[in-house]
Parts: sequence; structure tokens; C-alpha cells
Amino acid sequence: MQFNTSRILLRTLLFVLLNFYSAVAFNKTVVNNPTKIELASLFQNHMVLQRDAKIPVWGKGEPGTKITVQFANTTKKTTVDKNGKWQVKLPSLKASFESRTMTISSAKETIEITDVVVGEVWICSGQSNMQFHVNSVPELKKLIPSAKNIRSFQVKNTVAFTPQDTCEGTWKTENPSSAVAFSFAYFLEDAIDTPIGIIQTSWGSSSLEAWMPRELTAKVPHFKTMMEEFDADTTTQNKIKTILEGPKPWTRNDDVFLRRQSNILYNAMMHPLIPYACRGLVWYQGERNTQSMQGMVEKPWFSRNSGMLKYSSSLQQWIHNYRDSWNQKDMDFLIVMLPGYGQILKDSPVKEMNHPNAHSWAWMRESQLKALEIPHTSVANTIDLGDVKNIHPKDKLPVGQRLALLAQRDALDLKVKASGPVFKKAKIKNNTITICFDEAKTLKTTDGKAPREFWLADDSKKWVQANAEIKGETIVLSSSKLKNPKYVRYAFTGKPNVNLVNEIDLPAYPFRTDNFKP
Repeated sequence: MQFNTSRILLRTLLFVLLNFYSAVAFNKTVVNNPTKIELASLFQNHMVLQRDAKIPVWGKGEPGTKITVQFANTTKKTTVDKNGKWQVKLPSLKASFESRTMTISSAKETIEITDVVVGEVWICSGQSNMQFHVNSVPELKKLIPSAKNIRSFQVKNTVAFTPQDTCEGTWKTENPSSAVAFSFAYFLEDAIDTPIGIIQTSWGSSSLEAWMPRELTAKVPHFKTMMEEFDADTTTQNKIKTILEGPKPWTRNDDVFLRRQSNILYNAMMHPLIPYACRGLVWYQGERNTQSMQGMVEKPWFSRNSGMLKYSSSLQQWIHNYRDSWNQKDMDFLIVMLPGYGQILKDSPVKEMNHPNAHSWAWMRESQLKALEIPHTSVANTIDLGDVKNIHPKDKLPVGQRLALLAQRDALDLKVKASGPVFKKAKIKNNTITICFDEAKTLKTTDGKAPREFWLADDSKKWVQANAEIKGETIVLSSSKLKNPKYVRYAFTGKPNVNLVNEIDLPAYPFRTDNFKP
């Protein structure tokens, strides 16, 4: 009995010792967890790196940890700083289809990122028309089997009260789900034969302000007001917290409520991407900001934003801010002009949809075109596209085609024609006005008829439709209703019926020569 008792006591002692050492080992693992290398969200298998640019690689770790990054015969070393962050910059690389491995290592672990290629990386962002699915556009869906060398990373839609370092998403060796992003990538890859990486971060109903960081409150007055109101609105904040902590998937009402907020989309869906090396950003957004002219209306709450007239200055400040954040002064921005749509505001002084004085999307297009006042920006003209009754038109293929042309000419400095006729100057003589264009070696119409959608006015500010005639590289305008016309508006309605194009069949850009205030 004593022998058996001794054996039991010995087993018990051994069991206790084993559990003690297991606990110690477990605790040691927990203590060592902070030394684990954490990579920024975009550094995954199948990623695309930006060619011809220094490439930031960054992440987190235990302060003092030595980090080594190796890729394409280059080795860079750094030390995790006191805040637990690290970053290296790889030298610029030429485009390559070669599937290579990036290695990130410390004394205790090694991470390998496989199947990495080098090419053109673009962020595609905006609201519902950027989110619009490729499968809803038959002519684009047919192109998917023939697509090659296109990879995509789709950022999961969510929000956050503060800027986040990480986001959810996976690099895939397939086309993006966005019709516009896919069309853009498809035609760009076809033209330059280079791997294309699309980072898609978009959410329907979102305003420009949804994608603004808080620091823009110092430069955008109405955004400052919006954020002050948001900070004071504990009801909204608590509702957001409840949705985020509640069951998934969200109800449609909760989803819409989140995406119509300001700033918090930027925090969760754009900030984690900074400063991933890219060529630029394609921006298809504006519809949410068309609900008023002057902006900051009281109701509905989601219309409390820039409105159409303040959008231009807000957009420019937004572009400057993103360039500063990426530390990339020449970061290219390709803006998609809002296409034709027939809606006018309820308080419009003119109730005729096709009148140039109506409060229509024409004013938003003018604001978007003012982005061209700063360098490294382009605007894809869609004035001939759209649907008079549908805010989500299906003609997305030409949008991507035109973006790809602009990217080649303006971002890649390739010698391609990428624009329709652009207003240059107006010459007034007697009772006629002659319009001169750039990008118009040849002027013609798509149907062989006289150019449409030109309007004339004198100092009375009353607009009349003009008779338009093509004469060489100019358009001569007149009207029997005006003896001394002084001003011109072209395609300045919600859904103009345009037919004027140049030698590459791209439409003339909308313009106006007056300075009348709406």
C-alpha cells in the first residue's frame, strides 16, 4: 500500500511539474507574441507592386526588433521604432510578369509573400457607380475570359471612428468586381502589356466627405462644421457602435446609415492603404453631393455636404491631402465626370429639365472639371453617356476605355489621343460667336446633322438655342432671337442630346463662357 501510495504521489508531482512548465511555456509564448512581425494589409500573396517608383513596405513589431526585407535582389534593413512601427523603401523596379517572392524576416521568424509581380497599381474609389458590378454589364462580362494580367484587392466595406492601420481584403489573380475598374484595367493592360493591380475601395451613397480625413477640417469650412456636429451627436455615434458590434450581415437600413456618414469610411477603408505605392486614384463619385447647390441643407441629414457649387474647392483640397498623405506630389487623379441624368433640384428656378438655367447635374460637372486647375489630374468626359431616368446607367465600358486613354496620356506620358474637343476661346463678331477648340483636328457629328446643345445669351441672361455650323476646326453659332449674343453654354443640362465629336469619336467637353451665378 505504501509503495502504491508513493507511486501515486510521484505521478501527481510529475503531473503538477508538467503543468507548471506548460504554463510557463504558454506564458512565454504570450510574452513573445509582440515580437511577431505584422505586415500592412496589402502585403499578401499575389500582390502587384508599382513599377518605376520607390516601394514602401511597412508593418508593426516589438520595439527594437531588427527587420530585413528582401525582394528582387535587393535587401533593406530597419529597426522597429519605439511606437512598434517599421518601414523600409525598396528601390524602383521595372515592370515584370515574373512571379517572385518577398521575404520579411527577424531573428525569430520569416514571412514569405509569394507570386509578387510588378506593374501599374491604381486605387479605384467612389460610390455606387464605381461599385456597380461587372456582371451587370453584358459587354464587359463577355471580356472577362479574355482578361489577362489583372489582379485585384477589394477592401471590405466598414467604418471606424479613428484612422485604422489595417483593413480586410485579399489579393486575387482575377478582375475587380467593379465594372468601371475592370473596364479601365482591361483596356489599360491591353494597351501597355503590363500587370495591372486594382485596389477597389468604394461604397454606394457615400459623399466626398465620407472619404475625408479629419485634418481637412482645417481647410474645408463646411467639413469642419459637419465634424463638429458629428462629435456632438452621441445618438448617431451610439447607433454606429451598436451596428458595428451587432449581428452580421447588417440590415440594408443599417448599411445605408453607415455609408452616408462623414469621415468614418476614410478611417476604415482608405487610411489603411497609405502609403502603398500606386500610380494614382480613379474617382467616380459626386451623385451624393448633387442634392443641393450651396450645400449644408438641413434635411435630409445625408444631404448635409458640399453641394454642387462647393464641391470643386473641396475636391481640390481632398486631392492635395491625399498626395501629402502618400508623400507623392505627382499622384495622378482620374475623375469620372457624372454622365447624363435628367433630375433637377426641387428648388430649381427653371423646371425644364433640358434648359441650361436649371439646377441640374451640369453644375456638378463644372465643379468636377475645375479639378483640372491643379496638375496631374484628368477628367473622363461622359456627357454622351448615362440614362435620363436611371442614376446607375449600364454604359460602363466606354467609361473605362476613356479612363485608360487618359492614364496613358497623362499619367504614363504616352503619345496617344485621349480627349474630345476642349473649349479654347470664343470670338464674337456682329451677331455670331465662333467657338475654337483644342483636341479637334477634325470636328464632326455622330449622326451627320448640325451640332446640338449650344445655347446663346446676351446680358439679359435669357438663353436661346443656337444654330450651330461646323467650319473647319470651329463652330459658328447664331440665333434669329438674339441680335448681339455674348455668351455660350454647351451641353449644360442634366441629360443633353449631344452629337459633337472629334476625329477619334470622343465627345466635346461641356463648357460655358458666362459668369452668371446660379
